[in-house]
Amino acid sequence: MSGPWGAAGPARQGWLWGAAAVLALGALLGAWRWAGPRRRRRLQRVGTVLRLFVYPVKSCRGVSVRRAQVTPLGLRSGELRDRFWLVIREDGHMVTARQEPRLVLISADCDDGYLILEAGDMEKISVPIQLPKKNPVRDCRVFGQDIQGRDCGDEVAQWITTFLNSEPCRLVHFEPSMVPRKSKDTIALFRNTDEVNVAYPDCSPVLIISEASMDDLNSRLEKKAKIQNFRPNIFVTDCNAFEEDTWEDILIGNVEMKGTVCCGRCILTTVNPDTGVIDRKEPLETLKSYRLCDPSERHIYKTSPLFGKYFAVDKTGTIQVGDPVYKIVWE
Repeated sequence: MSGPWGAAGPARQGWLWGAAAVLALGALLGAWRWAGPRRRRRLQRVGTVLRLFVYPVKSCRGVSVRRAQVTPLGLRSGELRDRFWLVIREDGHMVTARQEPRLVLISADCDDGYLILEAGDMEKISVPIQLPKKNPVRDCRVFGQDIQGRDCGDEVAQWITTFLNSEPCRLVHFEPSMVPRKSKDTIALFRNTDEVNVAYPDCSPVLIISEASMDDLNSRLEKKAKIQNFRPNIFVTDCNAFEEDTWEDILIGNVEMKGTVCCGRCILTTVNPDTGVIDRKEPLETLKSYRLCDPSERHIYKTSPLFGKYFAVDKTGTIQVGDPVYKIVWE
């Protein structure tokens, strides 16, 4: 005997190995046909980052920064987090410049572990970012959605109420351990397959507007609007007016973002960012004259004109002023 294969063992063994190789190759080819050819991505430059803004307190003044981290919940620059503080009524409902336009006159910044607020002739006030655990966690309502925030204390609450000359207000802070709001619960067009979350922004982590879109609008206005009327996070140059509406997958720095929905505009845009006076007409009326949505999307945007585009964060990282903006083209 010459082993378990008999006299013809090696020949038969070679034949079996060959057959197995053919079957394996066939399986690979079948899998390739099933999956289709591998897609390749190409980068097409479509703009340049002109300015970056972080708005620590919702509806208060933004802070212009040169560099920012882009997190799943929006822009961050050091201790500055985008819309991580919120003014509320005592019953928990949010207060924005729609109801209290003088909010836009409050400057907010962070330094050495404190949120610092300044406004007009008011003496500036500091609030610790890490609040004592004895401070109560309040249940808040933002665009009909429930979200929590830790109360920042009586002193800053009185400070805000005095400056606004309004009914009593409170200031709350969103903490990392708290549950964010889901964007898809605010606007149905957000991707159901993704978890796009926000703290106190309207509905998305990032808002982008182009300089060309601002120039186009201002060419139609008697009194020019400012970018502060529209409160974007990323202000882009070197592109055509409203080109940002067409961007889907984009790359800035090492950050990848996906376009979600356009930004439907409201009376907040009519608040003068320098005086805190609400006009209730311009630039909103002019936008309505030429920036209404397609009739097929009226159930989403209703009569709100569109200006700027929201983006979700697919890959976090860092961006800075001067970074190229690339459209990711899949081929």
